[in-house]
Amino acid sequence: MEDILYAPWRSDYVSGERIEGCVFCHISTHKQDDTSLHVLYRDEYCFVVMNRYPYTPGHFMIIPHLHTDKLEELDSKIWLHMSDLAQRSVRLFKESFGAHGVNIGMNLGRAGGAGIAEHIHLHIVPRFNSDTNFITSIGQTRVYSTDFEKIYEKILSYIPKYYAL
Repeated sequence: MEDILYAPWRSDYVSGERIEGCVFCHISTHKQDDTSLHVLYRDEYCFVVMNRYPYTPGHFMIIPHLHTDKLEELDSKIWLHMSDLAQRSVRLFKESFGAHGVNIGMNLGRAGGAGIAEHIHLHIVPRFNSDTNFITSIGQTRVYSTDFEKIYEKILSYIPKYYAL
């Protein structure tokens, strides 16, 4: 007997409409679509958007509006702002979202593991005790235990408290 693990939300990834060009630049320039694009926050330097294919529920990214693949050439004002937003994000996850820990990271370049290498982005990943189990470790499969839209709405409701600048 063959076991099958269904993940219907991934069908958009396989058969969904593709955005031409840089997906992050598209999100940056389409403020009117923030809800459908799952943007949590935006300001003059950056925007924060949910990761459509998350490692754990709540995984989002902080992304500069500036299209660049070179962190080393990013204006320090933007980098410091991204770092400030990262600190606020950690506080949000720990205090309101119930995360036991948080991973923060950037994959720079295709060789560095970046899925979208042409536009730098900082991953903020809430972690929970026991969120890595046999299916992740051995089966190389992730189980998303909750509805993506509900998580988006929940985190969005916390943004005014944690991102008030």
